[in-house]
Amino acid sequence: MRLVRYRLDGNIDYGAIVEQEVRRLESGPWGRLRPGPAVAALAEVTLLAPCQPTKVVAVGRNYAAHAAEHGSEVPSEPLIFLKPPSAVIGPGDPIVYPGSLSQQVEHEVELVVVVGRQARHVPREKAHSVVLGYTCGNDVTARDLQSSDGQWARAKGFDTFCPLGPWIETEIDTSDLAIRCLVNGQVRQDGRTKDMVFPVDVLIAHVSAFMTLEPGDVILTGTPEGVSPLLPGDQVTVEIEGIGALENRVEGIK
Repeated sequence: MRLVRYRLDGNIDYGAIVEQEVRRLESGPWGRLRPGPAVAALAEVTLLAPCQPTKVVAVGRNYAAHAAEHGSEVPSEPLIFLKPPSAVIGPGDPIVYPGSLSQQVEHEVELVVVVGRQARHVPREKAHSVVLGYTCGNDVTARDLQSSDGQWARAKGFDTFCPLGPWIETEIDTSDLAIRCLVNGQVRQDGRTKDMVFPVDVLIAHVSAFMTLEPGDVILTGTPEGVSPLLPGDQVTVEIEGIGALENRVEGIK
């Protein structure tokens, strides 16, 4: 099932896509999924970020080739950092270039786990029981600030630096999916999720061992090699096989 968060006639709600129609979720997305009657055609609604996380948990250097392109070693356990919820935007929303604060902003396509229920101390073998589904993400990064600051909060945390969407796919095997990023139609990143150093179940077990995950929280699972700079005016598309494509345009500060 594909789940969306959408705006229609000024109202925001959750729905399911059924044959190119949006059906309102009578249960909301965090209980038993019960699509109701159709409210509109998919093309008639505005898609928003598919969830509103209380926290965005991200994983660094989870593809060996990406670690290598920055001259870094693969960590012995998942390297975790946080992005603020204020960084989250949806499909079609602009990524705002931070002006004079950074001169090297880069894209990072990532498979994103959407948590479906409160989770703490989840064993690896039960990790998928706490997952609502998966979506596409772009861990936009001010690479120069990541290098100069010595920690990643500012580099990863600008408003608009976490595009998510276009929807949540609830039924998919994420063990070996194609994952790509295109800028102005040219492929910049082209990898597969099977190359993750730490797979999804390991990440959920690791993160839930030290923090409580709430419904709607997300885990960004790392990016393959090929990250490169973005400039105002660029059109960025992140694609994940079996999920879809998330498109955002880069804009300068007005």
